[in-house]
Amino acid sequence: MPTRFHLKRRRLCAGIVLLATTCSAQLVCAQATSNAPWPVKPLRMVVPYPPGGPLDTMARLLAEKIRGPLGQPVIVENKPGAGGNVGADLIAKANPDGYTLVMGAVATHAINPWLFANIPYDPVKDFAPVALVASVPNVLVVNKDFAQRNKIETLTDLIRYAVQQPGKLNYGSGGSGSAGHLAGELLKARAHIDVVHVPYQGASPAQLALLSGQSDFMFDNLAASAALIREEKVLPLAVTTSARSAMLPAVPTVEQAGVTPFDIGTWFGVFTTAGTPDPIVQSLHSAYEKALRDPEVIERLNTMGSDAMSLTTAQFAEMVKQERDKYKEIVKISGAQVN
Repeated sequence: MPTRFHLKRRRLCAGIVLLATTCSAQLVCAQATSNAPWPVKPLRMVVPYPPGGPLDTMARLLAEKIRGPLGQPVIVENKPGAGGNVGADLIAKANPDGYTLVMGAVATHAINPWLFANIPYDPVKDFAPVALVASVPNVLVVNKDFAQRNKIETLTDLIRYAVQQPGKLNYGSGGSGSAGHLAGELLKARAHIDVVHVPYQGASPAQLALLSGQSDFMFDNLAASAALIREEKVLPLAVTTSARSAMLPAVPTVEQAGVTPFDIGTWFGVFTTAGTPDPIVQSLHSAYEKALRDPEVIERLNTMGSDAMSLTTAQFAEMVKQERDKYKEIVKISGAQVN
């Protein structure tokens, strides 16, 4: 018959075994967690603009292409508002686990910090750059009838006309603080001309105004103007980047027309939340880099007039900083401000 001493001893031994088993289980669990594959659930991609635009279209195409490499679906959600700030802020404040992404752009990460009086996020500190998706030139296009009447064939001709008739020319844009507005104000400052800015509620209304002759010229995204240029409904005079576009090789740059410095392009890329572990960021980067080599994606980018670029995450981060610093001066020159 067991004595009290034996019973205590058995209980002690049982406790030691239970403790050892628990600790072992916890250790195994911790190891499993640290070595767990990623991702283990669907990802969320936020597009901070309305559906249907080039950025939204590309975000959805890439979402399908990275599903294979990651082994999880990517759910695309449009969260427009405040020039892209609403959607970008969602990712700035998300958990840093790589499951929430945003298709950011030159506006959300370079222009808006200087354009808006109160922006709810820091475009550098609050994000981890994943992959640059596209870099698309803007193009200065003029109303064809206006160009023919006034014998305007080059940007030099347009500038000469503006100098001779100050205040008579007007240019449209998608709104105050848009890339088209900033490019127009930079042209005014660099070429020392007096032209009138007419803001519209988006790039499409601005295009319609140009086609109807309500405005004389505009700086438009090449992807949006490509069809109008092909159909010869507008006349392209110059691209705004420092190098010519492969899509319009015969069209010079603004700088080649003697207006310097002048380098404004539209770009967009994938970001996740700052603090996301680097192995996860690199996994996302690899998946997107693979997707960007897909023939269907390449064809889509070519139709947008996108220049092929492949940057590491560190290079992309440095590009964002440089773009932010560049647009500080450009926004100041434009005088644009959103309260």
